[in-house]
Amino acid sequence: MARRRRGNKLNGWIVLDKPADMTSNAALGAVKRLVKPQKAGFAGTLDPLATGILPIGLGEATKAMAFIVDNTKSYDFTIAWGEARDTLDRDGQVTETGGATPTAPAIEAHLDDFVGTIDQVPPAFSAIKVDGRRAYDLAREGEIVELDARPVEIDSLELVEHNDAEGWSRLEMSCGAGTYVRSLARDLAEALGTLGHVSALRRTSVGPFDESQAISLEKLEALSHSAPPEEIPLPVMTALADIPALAVTEGEADRVRHGQGLRLPTTQEGLVRIVRGEGLIAVAECWSGEAQPVRVFNL
Repeated sequence: MARRRRGNKLNGWIVLDKPADMTSNAALGAVKRLVKPQKAGFAGTLDPLATGILPIGLGEATKAMAFIVDNTKSYDFTIAWGEARDTLDRDGQVTETGGATPTAPAIEAHLDDFVGTIDQVPPAFSAIKVDGRRAYDLAREGEIVELDARPVEIDSLELVEHNDAEGWSRLEMSCGAGTYVRSLARDLAEALGTLGHVSALRRTSVGPFDESQAISLEKLEALSHSAPPEEIPLPVMTALADIPALAVTEGEADRVRHGQGLRLPTTQEGLVRIVRGEGLIAVAECWSGEAQPVRVFNL
């Protein structure tokens, strides 16, 4: 006899506004305690220091995680000048002091150098694996962690506020997957001939999710006491809004549900959402008039 899974059978997204000083895993645990889903996971880790958008997928939404993680993200962050830290943010130990605060014009003159495809060395305190172990574990044990530079995509980088007297600058950035704000702060400071670390960080969007959809843990707790659990998450399809839709017949939808490809009179190339009416059936890869499902949703 198959074991019945405990919890609520929920499918969809909770766009959590993660509070500061909480790990992403702890935030996921808090959401699970409140809405009690059978299955849940988050897309795109946020550092404990960071606040902002942490998409949490419930049930069938977890199948769409890859499409969220690889999407564009936006950040609002502050660099404190004149001090370097081992983690590259305020939570780390001070490793060097004495750098000067750059002027706003000097900062703006260097920003274009970091827009486009650039090579970036990830922080030693990161989740990247080195010989099977997380880099941050090695760094915490005092080992010297040397990570290779990797190409990342930065779409935009702007200075939005500068305080010369207090020695900090606030910037906004839109970037692709794998970009580290902490590394950007380190590299920008080096280009300016000074030191710097991230003192505040907020993620303002992940793919189609932004602050207009975000909910705090406090509001989620209140909602969990007043609304049916199934009314709380956003629909699974919300995360796939930027993928073109391809409508199919019921017979074609049934074939896709069983993992079969379709021959279709379409010139569409790349990813598509296979839909039947208002219902999401799958995400498929299209080429040469054929659609092959890569994720099938049981909704």
